[in-house]
Formats: sequence, structure tokens, C-alpha cells
Amino acid sequence: MKKYVLLVLALIVVLAALAACAPAPTATPLPKPTDAPKPTAVPPTAAPKPTEAPKPTDAPKPTTAPTAAPTATVPPAACAKLPNMPTVKAGDLGSPEKPIVITFVPSGDVPTITKAGTETAECLGKITGLSYKIEVGTSYAVSIEAMGAGKAHAGFLATFAAILAREKYGIEPALASTRAYTSGGDSDPDKALAGQQTDFYKGQFITKKDSGIKTLADLKGKTFCSAGATSTSGWIIPSINLKANGINPDKDLKGVTHATGHPAVVIAVYKGDCDAGATYVDARTDATVLRTYPDVNDKVVPFFLSIRIPNDGLQFIKGFDPVLAKATTDGLLSMMADPGGRAVVRRAYTYDALKTVPSTFYDEFKELLKKAGVDAASLVK
Repeated sequence: MKKYVLLVLALIVVLAALAACAPAPTATPLPKPTDAPKPTAVPPTAAPKPTEAPKPTDAPKPTTAPTAAPTATVPPAACAKLPNMPTVKAGDLGSPEKPIVITFVPSGDVPTITKAGTETAECLGKITGLSYKIEVGTSYAVSIEAMGAGKAHAGFLATFAAILAREKYGIEPALASTRAYTSGGDSDPDKALAGQQTDFYKGQFITKKDSGIKTLADLKGKTFCSAGATSTSGWIIPSINLKANGINPDKDLKGVTHATGHPAVVIAVYKGDCDAGATYVDARTDATVLRTYPDVNDKVVPFFLSIRIPNDGLQFIKGFDPVLAKATTDGLLSMMADPGGRAVVRRAYTYDALKTVPSTFYDEFKELLKKAGVDAASLVK
């Protein structure tokens, strides 16, 4: 028993000695409730600068090069039906069974005139509720005869054709075209009308600036270019002007060349192929001429202006129903007031607008022709 007690005491002494030799644990203090733990220190990076918002008056700059603005497109014709349009019975004039026939003369490309004329008739039909049909004559003379025989009820005729049609068959003007007036310069008594819509235009005589030609009298013994034997402002009116000033084109001019259009006359005078020529005012600004001869306005100058020449337009046959005539003219005026409708008509004829005119619209000009000894019938081909 004594041995057992001694053994236990020895074991207690050994354990105490071992405990005294072990390292004492380090106490870690708990953070106070108000202390936030400090983050591990990391080298700071530069903060990005905020992008400034554009000011209200600043337009944001594009990030890419701007593209060209798209070409404006012509809207389709509206062709909305007008109120108070007449109604016609089946089989009556203006019905699908018996459409109103309008004759178009191919003053330009025949397929273009035909397509534009058809589109005009279709739109006019929607506006008025009437039925229309077009015919494209091979010449003004053919169109006049068609109207005289009642095969066409209306037609777009040029000045001399309209005069002859009235003289021969009682065909009456109803609408005249208008265009922005081009002034003939400081000597033009109508120069204040430049840019305004007028129902007339003028012709001009042109020559090279250094030709020495200043008046019509100076043309004696000179070569001359016209825009065509049947051109109103390019030969018919100029020949009248020459005769009125004592010059016989057949005897007093050295020679007359009938060119193919007004730009061709300008070019011929510029190149010296003709001493002088006649065109409408102002054919020198034609794009095809300026593109090839940009100095044409410096080298070629006008020296004489013609009288006023009434514009072309729409005519109706004698005895045509006035109700149908008014519906037709109202419909065309409506088309010309609509950008899309005007574009359709302009594909056939270069009208800026149309205006209502009296049946006597061409009479004053006709009297001037008679005084000059000119028969309209001889000018219509």
C-alpha cells in the first residue's frame, strides 16, 4: 500500500514538470464592437476619371465619318378623289365602256411619254371617278385631226398646234402650263419676272462675244443655226423677227443650218460653226452644254430677244361636255398641287404648274403671226 502511494505521487510530480516546460498560449484579444477590421494594405490604383456628359447645347460628335445625305425620293401620287365629281351612266362618255380620250404628242421619248400619259390617266381617273384613255399621236397634225374627228376629246398641244386646232376645228384652250421665267438680261423688259411662274417664254439670238454682231441687221451675209425647222423659239419666231427687221432669211443670210435642238445651237455658235443662232432663253445654261463647255456663258452672248411666246397646254374639242371638262381640269390641277402627281405629269411634259385660261388665250399671239404674214397651218407638222 505504501509502495502504491509513492508511485502515484511520483507520477503527479512528472506531469507537473512537463506542464511547466510547455510554452504558454498567447491570448488573441477580440475586436471591440466599434472597431472595424482594417483591410490588408494593397497598393492603390488610380481611379478612372468620369466621362463628362455633354452640355445641353453640345451635339455629340460622331464616332465615324458622316455619310452623304440620301437623295430625296418623290412620294407616290396621292390621287385622292375630289368631292362633287360627276357621275356617269354605263355607256356614257367618261364611263369604262366609253372613256374620255386624251391625245399626247411625243415631244420627247415615245415610251416615256406613253408611260407617263398612262399614269396620268390612271391618277386622273381616281381623282375624278371618270374613265380616261390616252393615245400618243405621231405628230401634232395627227393629234389635231384625231380631235377634229372626235376620236380624241382632249389633247396637250403646243402653241402653233393649238392656234391651228382652234382655227380649223374650234378646239378651245382650257389649261396653260407655267414655268419659272428665265430673264433675257438687262435688256429684257420682263426681267422683273425672273423666277416667277409665267405662262409665256421668249427666244433669244446668240453669237460669240467677239463676233462683231450687235443687231439683227448685222446678220446679213452671216451663217445662222436654228434649233429645228419647226422649233417655235428656235426658228419660227426668229424668222418672223428677221423679216420684221427687213432681213429675208432665204436671201440675206449666207446659210441656215437646222440643228437638232437648242443645246446643239449653243455649241455650234461656241465652236464657230455658225456666226449666230436662235434658242429659247437661256439654252446656254443647259447641263450638257455646261459640262463640256464650262466657259460658254463668257464666250457666247445674247443680243436680241423675241416677243412673248404663249406656253403649251390642254385643249378640249368643240362641244365637249362642260361638266366633264371642269372635272378633268380640276383633276389635273389637283395632280399638279401634289408633289407625287406633279412628278407624274412632268415625266410627260416639263410643267411647273397648270393654270386655267380663257378660250382666247392664243388669239393675241395669232394676230401677231398674221401681221407677219405667217399661217399657223404651215408651221404644224
